[in-house]
Amino acid sequence: MDRPVRPRLASHSDFQFGAVATETIEDALLHLAQQNEQAVQEAASRMGSFRETRIVEFVFLLSEQWCLEKSVGYQAVEILERFMVKQAENICRQAAIQLRDKTEPQNWRALKEQLFNKFILRLVSCVQLASKLSFHYKIISNVTVLNFLQALGYLHTKEELLESELDVLKSLNFQINLPTPLAYVEMLLEVLGYNGCLVPVTRLHATCLTLLDLVYLLHEPVYESLLRASIENSTPSQLQGEKFVSVKEDFMLLAVGIIAASAFIQNHECWSQVVGHLQSITGIAVESIAEFSYAILTHSVGANTPGQQQRTPPHLGARALRAATSSNT
Repeated sequence: MDRPVRPRLASHSDFQFGAVATETIEDALLHLAQQNEQAVQEAASRMGSFRETRIVEFVFLLSEQWCLEKSVGYQAVEILERFMVKQAENICRQAAIQLRDKTEPQNWRALKEQLFNKFILRLVSCVQLASKLSFHYKIISNVTVLNFLQALGYLHTKEELLESELDVLKSLNFQINLPTPLAYVEMLLEVLGYNGCLVPVTRLHATCLTLLDLVYLLHEPVYESLLRASIENSTPSQLQGEKFVSVKEDFMLLAVGIIAASAFIQNHECWSQVVGHLQSITGIAVESIAEFSYAILTHSVGANTPGQQQRTPPHLGARALRAATSSNT
């Protein structure tokens, strides 16, 4: 008999805030900020190209089916993203070397088919590796993975599964314990709790989990809205899009946007206080927090009420949020 599927939020239903010393929180927040700054600086033009809706949805549903901790799904997406970027970079590097040396080119169609045929295996390996990082919770066994792949029509041996995990690990230099936006969200909520946030952080936490899922599933539309809002132009140029890549890798910015949007949903009258706290904690401008939270709200609860069907440019909506902040302070 199949094991019943547990809701994805269940593993965080008993999440406790206020149980860690403030000194520890300060050190952890500083460490996350340093990691985030490094990730933003190292952001490459290809980053984000594999956070597609279908891929993210597959990872989330698989994590849910295997009753994994919430953070595992996000971690698996990030591991897969970085691995696939490495694969793409290696292909481009090989092509450049062959052009330079005028050697006989590889059969790129065959190489593409090989990558395509192994993609599901790589994806599942990333989920399994992510589950091993949360070994205190649950690790997915090789038997479970092989049975799942077989049910999809992919026949692999245990040796091939181990080789796939090793390929991912070697490609990323065994650096797979990657920070996720969830870590930033929960750390900032911890600080908000100590700072006397008017909205209970436990309520914010539940809403944040839902919105973070949504942003991952609608990654491109959400960030496209944010780009248009930041440049106040509905048709960004290619150069503007390329310069915006680093924003997509800024998990601290994503976290404050998620929390601000959650606060607006929970209690819009307290929104300005929450945003003020977030600004003082992270140093991110209120304007940036407002624009990101508006982009998230636009794709979750909608930009307009049912009685207001007029088209509102994204930057005008963000300005309205900022005006609300100014009027309430």
